[in-house]
Parts: sequence; structure tokens; C-alpha cells
Amino acid sequence: MVVTTGCATKRATSEVVVAPLGIPGGQVGYTGAVVVDNPNAIITGAESLQAVVYFPFDSSEITSQSASLLNQHASLLNSNPAAGVVIAGHTDERGSREYNIALGERRAQAARNYLAAQGVNVNNIQVISYGEERPAVSGTTEEAYAQNRRAELSY
Repeated sequence: MVVTTGCATKRATSEVVVAPLGIPGGQVGYTGAVVVDNPNAIITGAESLQAVVYFPFDSSEITSQSASLLNQHASLLNSNPAAGVVIAGHTDERGSREYNIALGERRAQAARNYLAAQGVNVNNIQVISYGEERPAVSGTTEEAYAQNRRAELSY
């Protein structure tokens, strides 16, 4: 006997978060808020940097524009070796929920790997994927999709 089950509709919201390096701060009851313990000087320094890396459709490739942005973050992190950063990967709504969680993780990992190649201590970088669950903007235009294909760095 074979039994199959499925879901006919996609849930509107979800609390699923892929955090391959663990939940930030190891906190029980994590609600999705970014938890990084940095001194005020690091936070102030990061506020002057653009914190969003954008990606082409269905890609986790770091573009030259993204590399330039990440180089600024690498400089900040390398000059403050104890500083930590959380990189949250996001996607637009196209694709299955599972695919988008995986793509969001690949995007966050790509940013992490780029920072690591610039000498940033990987132990100070946490990665989370939200997939399509937390869009920056709503809508089904290419402009909206482009703004949702991102990785966000938080200090």
C-alpha cells in the first residue's frame, strides 16, 4: 500500500528559518530578529555602508557591484576582528518555498564566502535564509522581484 500526502496551497506565513551555522546567539525562542553583540563603534561604522547585496534572477553569483560593496564590509570587519555580522538571504516569490529557502541560503553563503576570501574570520559570520518569506517590497513586477533578490548584512 502506498500513501501520499501533499499540500494544495502554500501557507501565507511561516516561521521556518534555515540557519546552517546555528541560531544567532544560540537563543531559545528565536523570533527572527537579528542578534549580534557588537560594540556601538562597529554599529556606527556599519551604518554608513550599504547593507544589501542584490543578485540576478535564480543566481547566487556575486556581481562586480556586489563585490565592491562587500569589500567595504570586509574592511570594516578586518579592522575590527571581534565584530560579527549576520547575512540573511532572500528571494523573490517565484519558485517553490523549498527552492527559495535553498537559494536564499546559497546567496547568504556566497556573500559569506566572499568576505572569508577577503580575510574575514568565518566564525564571526552567521548565515540565515528566509527565502521568499520576508520580501523587501510586495508586487509581481520585475522591479519588485529585483529588490527581493538579496542578501542583507546586519551588525
